[in-house]
Amino acid sequence: MRLSLFSLTAFAAAALSLPSANHVLLEKRNRLPPGWRQHEKLEGSEVLPMKIALTQSNLDKAEEYLLDVSHPDSPNFGKHWTHEEIANKFAPSHESLQTVHQWLTSSGIAPERISRSQSLGWLKFDATVEEAEKLLKAEYFVFKHETGKPHVSCSEYHIPEHVVPHVDFITPTVHFDTKIPQARPKAVEKRAPTTTAAVGHPVKTHAALGIGAPGSGSLPKKGANINIKSIIDELNNCNKFITPNCLRALYRFPPGISANPKNSYGIVEYTPQAYLQGDLDLFFANFSKNQVQRTPILDSIDGGIPQTTNQGFQFNGESDLDLEYAMTLINPQKTTLYQVGDQVEGASFNDFLDALDGSYCAGDDPVQDATYPDPFNVGDPGSYQGPKNCGGFAATKVISTSYGYNEADLTAAYEMRQCNEYMKLGLGGTSFLYSSGDYGVAGNGGQCIDPTTGEYNDGSSGIFNPSFPGGCPYVTSVGATQIKPGASVTAPEEACETVIFSGGGFSNVFPLPSYQASAVKSFFANHPPPYGADRYNNSQTTRGFPDISANGANYVVAIDGTFALVYGTSASSPVVGSILTLVNEARFAVGKGSIGFVNPSLYANPGILFDITEGGNQGCGTPGFSAVTGWDPVTGLGTPNFPKLLAKLLSLP
Repeated sequence: MRLSLFSLTAFAAAALSLPSANHVLLEKRNRLPPGWRQHEKLEGSEVLPMKIALTQSNLDKAEEYLLDVSHPDSPNFGKHWTHEEIANKFAPSHESLQTVHQWLTSSGIAPERISRSQSLGWLKFDATVEEAEKLLKAEYFVFKHETGKPHVSCSEYHIPEHVVPHVDFITPTVHFDTKIPQARPKAVEKRAPTTTAAVGHPVKTHAALGIGAPGSGSLPKKGANINIKSIIDELNNCNKFITPNCLRALYRFPPGISANPKNSYGIVEYTPQAYLQGDLDLFFANFSKNQVQRTPILDSIDGGIPQTTNQGFQFNGESDLDLEYAMTLINPQKTTLYQVGDQVEGASFNDFLDALDGSYCAGDDPVQDATYPDPFNVGDPGSYQGPKNCGGFAATKVISTSYGYNEADLTAAYEMRQCNEYMKLGLGGTSFLYSSGDYGVAGNGGQCIDPTTGEYNDGSSGIFNPSFPGGCPYVTSVGATQIKPGASVTAPEEACETVIFSGGGFSNVFPLPSYQASAVKSFFANHPPPYGADRYNNSQTTRGFPDISANGANYVVAIDGTFALVYGTSASSPVVGSILTLVNEARFAVGKGSIGFVNPSLYANPGILFDITEGGNQGCGTPGFSAVTGWDPVTGLGTPNFPKLLAKLLSLP
């Protein structure tokens, strides 16, 4: 199943419709994105800024490289790579550079017109429309958006067959890279979840930038307001009210006692989501008194600020939840807040990754990623007019993100490129965690995919809708559990079925990684789901998620000056991240390094987790999948058993 705006057609298949003897189709746009119309043919004398993305080297060995430093049986476990080693290993080969350069010069583009980007991954040159059309066997037209903004594009383009293995894509071509201003949210609005097309239908422009918008489906869910005095005897009420001490009792981990300067934990937030210091202080006053007036370390990316203009659960719920628990659980270790995007454009996951790795910047897709300085909102006080942050920010040892997309929101090429970046950062020793979603087998907002049209429906039927980046094999996807109603904090948990359902399933884009293969095969062999290929990808050859879980129900959170119950894998991910940060703290204390990519260690040692065997993740008019013995696409391998987790990970080099 190809969930993409573009047909990234293999050159062998495209050879049936060649526009010339040796040119083959590289990319083709099936239809226009919403709001765009084709207008006049572009004048041949107009000049286009051409950019060619060269194919990265050694991506076929990515999993091998990552497992070499992250599998517990590897003699090189923990020997993470430097930034320079990573950049050099995946830089385009000399052959790719030479092949593309020769193609350009032989086509009339003089060598002095061609430059290479600082990241080494791009060739750039200016060309007239006439030159570009001849070079790519394409036709360029002016397109206009319903807002009146123009754009230059072609519907398809071709390159010589021998050049295809060396080029990822070329711009400007089929991609719509004109930024359309986003409406600024109002405090009283509750924006509906973004609806985007899937399975061959257009990808919604700027779907990736809506990640922090109020009402976004990946944000946590609010329950009732509560009287904090009602949970004084908190450990006896954990089935109703989750607090930091409940989590410590559930997963058997102690409060933090040290703050090694080599250790670090990052929480990522996307504007307009922001914390309120008064909420942090209210929470700390009740659950971590020595942290009152403590703030996170702010890394402001692309104008990101903890805004206070718009307030309410839809603006503060996510950040308050993430920071109150992360800061409390790892105290006295400090927490870094990556606040990404200004108040007008917002930001995407790619915009965050750009700030960690400058070489990643050049390949952003302006259809989905933010453009800074913002060219369309000059003068707006919420608009960031500074330079885009490309590199310059350090990756913390653990990074938790409580946001997510549907895999069908974005093109497969976009997702694969981003997934490879998580691989590179894992090579550098960072553990990346993402929440798996709150709608079971359905997507954000409970949307499923209509099998006939490929469009999202109301969630009462249709194809299961997996999440991203949870389906990327190089991140740790975190699902949700709950304490059984009426049960004690020491009793086994079950899959979360209160307000939210743990996101889980199988990717339609990413293949099954070797570290997970045995667990997934065992699941299908011993607990085959009662659904066919009309419901989900049952090929048994694709990535399953989540990998691990933690409690996701009844969190006591200070929000806008009061306490309320909050639900979601948005809570689960920062909790698991906090536990891994405590493990790193212990490793640093004995002279070892960070865990880095933790999945191989978890799958090789499932006994270091509490297996969850009850509950399910309903959605799309079905009961969804069931939690069973061993790994399952509801709660993964289970929840952390800190003493065993610590002992195993501390024993590794």
